[in-house]
Amino acid sequence: VQLQASGGGSVQAGGSLSLSCVATGSLREIMDMDWYRQAPGKQRELVARITNSGDTNYADSVRGRATISRDDAKKAVYLAMNSLKPEDTAVYYCQADIVTQDRVGAYWGQGTLVTVSS
Repeated sequence: VQLQASGGGSVQAGGSLSLSCVATGSLREIMDMDWYRQAPGKQRELVARITNSGDTNYADSVRGRATISRDDAKKAVYLAMNSLKPEDTAVYYCQADIVTQDRVGAYWGQGTLVTVSS
C-alpha cells in the first residue's frame, strides 16, 4: 500500500490551495485519514483528521480556513485551505490507518511542499 500526495506549490498570502492524497495497492479498509505538516525547523504537526465515519478535527491554527474530506470509493483524502498565511508554509503529508489482509498499519505519503509568500 502506498499513499501519493499532490497539489502543493507556491501561493500568495490570502490565496487558497487544494491537496490530494490517494491510496494505491491492496487494502481492505481505510480508517482515519490525516494531513500533517512540517515547517522548516519545526516538528511535524497534525493539521486535520477525518475518521471513517466522517468526523473531522482541525488544528487551531487552521480551523475555519481548512476543510478535510475523503472519497472512500477513490481511496482519497483531500485538504482545501483558504486565506493562506506565510506561516502555512510547510511540507504537507497525508497519513492513513489502513487495514490490509492481516494487519492495521499507519501509512504516510511522500509529502508535498506548500510555499506561501507575503
